Amino acid sequence: MTIRTLGFMKIPLLWACRPKVVEINDEKCVVKIPHRRRTRNHERGLYIAALTVGAELAAGVLAIRTLGYGKGKKFIYKNFHADYLKRAEDDVYFTCYEGTALNELAKQAKETGERQNMSVHVTATVPSKLGDEPVAKFILTLSIKDETGAVDRN
Repeated sequence: MTIRTLGFMKIPLLWACRPKVVEINDEKCVVKIPHRRRTRNHERGLYIAALTVGAELAAGVLAIRTLGYGKGKKFIYKNFHADYLKRAEDDVYFTCYEGTALNELAKQAKETGERQNMSVHVTATVPSKLGDEPVAKFILTLSIKDETGAVDRN
């Protein structure tokens, strides 16, 4: 299932934002949210909701790639912190470089069968206008659980 299909079927705000995974590998995920009429506010910057969608997706797609998807594998966000630094006046790129740490967390969750938490950092940039200068920084506490490999200790 693609991100757009998931958005259309289950998460309408996701569908409205039209996100695109620009790059993904074992270390990082980059998601783009286009600056368009449906995602910008009256000040011509991206809505906070659209910025939140981008941050959540950059971390979430990387978590799904690391943890996998299926029965017994679950993740939720427990906390969300955002620092909005500048107005995002063009397409915004959300980058999460936590792949290696998420891989270790996934191994720990699988071994124990217990919920594991980690703070995941995401940075938002507008390369067309500001280069690598961040427009926002996010910290999301990701909580994962993998019951597929846990050893029964009873």
